[in-house]
Amino acid sequence: MLAKKYNFKEIEEKIYRSWEKKGYFNPDKLTLGKDARPYTTMLPPPNITGSLHIGHALNAIIQDITVRQKRMAGFKTLWLPGIDHAGIATQNVVEKELAKKGKSREELGREKFLEEIWKWKKKYGNQILNQLKRLGASCDWSRTRFTLDQDYQEAVKTAFLKYQKKGLLYQGTRVVNWCPRCETTLSDLELEYQDQKSDLWQIKYPLKKKLKDGLKAIVVATTRPETMLGDTAVAVHPSDKRYQKLIGQKVILPLVEREIPIIADRVVDPKFGTGAVKVTPSSDLTDELIGQRHNLPTVKIIDKKAQMTKEVPEKYQGLSREKARKAVVADLEKQELIVKKEKISNRIATCYRCQTVIEPLPSKQWFVKMAKLKEPAIKAVEKGEIKFYPERYKKIYLDWLREVRDWCIS
Repeated sequence: MLAKKYNFKEIEEKIYRSWEKKGYFNPDKLTLGKDARPYTTMLPPPNITGSLHIGHALNAIIQDITVRQKRMAGFKTLWLPGIDHAGIATQNVVEKELAKKGKSREELGREKFLEEIWKWKKKYGNQILNQLKRLGASCDWSRTRFTLDQDYQEAVKTAFLKYQKKGLLYQGTRVVNWCPRCETTLSDLELEYQDQKSDLWQIKYPLKKKLKDGLKAIVVATTRPETMLGDTAVAVHPSDKRYQKLIGQKVILPLVEREIPIIADRVVDPKFGTGAVKVTPSSDLTDELIGQRHNLPTVKIIDKKAQMTKEVPEKYQGLSREKARKAVVADLEKQELIVKKEKISNRIATCYRCQTVIEPLPSKQWFVKMAKLKEPAIKAVEKGEIKFYPERYKKIYLDWLREVRDWCIS
């Protein structure tokens, strides 16, 4: 007698267990012809940060359709499943769970915290795999991988040594994207940008020597006055007639009383602010490049906790960047060095997982030399070996690769 209501859960699970038991998803257990060609595809490993969402379901279904079609066509078909430890993303969700219990990563220490990570992996890793099975995904579960499996870790180490022997790796100090909350570097692809209204201050930097026409100062524009404590130059565009007579002159850095030069660099936008910008090689990627071109010193004024270092005047040492900004502005106002403050629209970079505002910092890290690696990728597109649809993405890709910097992998 048929049931009044179709129990899809019970019936689908029964059918799926039968598929698994008979080894339909394992290419080594299928009866195939001797000349059967292999077809292998990877399941993009979902992060173990929680349950799967509708996007995962869509991608899995599309892959499953392809895999089943190849299997029916007689290919020796393998759909390899796996899950990803997700690094910072998993660290953050585990920290949030610990916070609910009144605990922190720092209190637990590294080893105990790793134990919590593995507990999370066991819980949500299994949940993710079961969700995929409920979708009917025809993966070979006997080959399930995790990106922290020991042999995977060994493969990463082997690749690292391989690139090092080829001379493609080096350790160097460079301004990187630093998340003060996660305490880690982030690649440009791991940044999220938020549009906001910010204050733009115009600040007078007194000239060391008053000019014959009576000019006593140059006015610079900045949204981050706290970083002026690490300035090592003021930059203007070489074609900007307003400032050509000032190129080569010296100014006295307010609050620090350090002599710094006025330099000319084509990267300066004459239309931004006053057309004169402060150069802080330790707190901005563009400024770092300017500093390298002009052999400027670097003064590291902000540490990995986003607090002011001992390189700044004593009264600002240990302050957070936000408190330091208020203190610096207050002191500049007392000295009547603030010319103007206005609101502007700008974008700030934040950590893609915790939304903390990124702090550009000089840090010693491992980098991959991209000059040699990018050339084959560029040539493959130029020769038509790789095609883009729509065509406009070809230019975007090539522009990005041609300007790519060495890749921070630490």
